[in-house]
Amino acid sequence: MAAQRFDVFGRLFDIERRDGKWAALAVGNDGKRGPAGFVIPEFVADEELEQFLFDLFHEQAAYKKGGISRVSRQT
Repeated sequence: MAAQRFDVFGRLFDIERRDGKWAALAVGNDGKRGPAGFVIPEFVADEELEQFLFDLFHEQAAYKKGGISRVSRQT
């Protein structure tokens, strides 16, 4: 599956499924990707990713404007 990019309260993450498990990578200002520091359970479906990310980050980002949006699908 191709990586899916999400804007999570102003931070970018690429999320993809590898061998049945989700892999989350933080995207830096320079475009480089590294470990995101959180785990998405295997049972979370693709269409549930926005809600999962909101539930995970909403308290940390309460002071920021914005929300969660699927930015693009990477190839």
